[in-house]
Amino acid sequence: MNAAADRRRNILACIGLVIGAVLGMLGTMVSSATVRDISWAIDSSALVMATSLLALKFFRKGCDVVAAGFLVYAIGEAVMLSGTANSLEASVPAFGAGVALWSVALLLVSTPNVLATWVRLVGIVAAILFGITAIRIFAGTYLSPIASPLPYFGYPFLVLTFIGWIWTLLREKDSQDHPGL
Repeated sequence: MNAAADRRRNILACIGLVIGAVLGMLGTMVSSATVRDISWAIDSSALVMATSLLALKFFRKGCDVVAAGFLVYAIGEAVMLSGTANSLEASVPAFGAGVALWSVALLLVSTPNVLATWVRLVGIVAAILFGITAIRIFAGTYLSPIASPLPYFGYPFLVLTFIGWIWTLLREKDSQDHPGL
């Protein structure tokens, strides 16, 4: 793939990650169910697009485990999207399945030594928090997508992970423009 096409793919992925981070957090903080549902639907769609592009990117680079992580993340996000139009109570099964897949995906992306250490560490913290959330849901605890402390306090770690992915993509663009950086 040529450098211009690489940059376009990176920009699209960055846009999807930014939309996902902003609207995901917005949906978590608003009291209006309509605003929350629309925010989360757009958030999920943008993240499916972004992580699918990242899966292709890392697969082409030969980083199969990282690529698989981004693919699993896209699947988890799609599962969550299926519950978005429901009430918070009715969305819990889809949410539980989605955060379980997020947890696995974040571990797959963060475990190999491909991304910067700080990005990997934040991703692992997010994976642990969402893994705990999924286990609790599957063990019968009612945890809505906006329950506190979990999953609520897991979202900032997820957003920081997205920021790390964006930073990685933008840094890659800079190094393509300025060889030797």
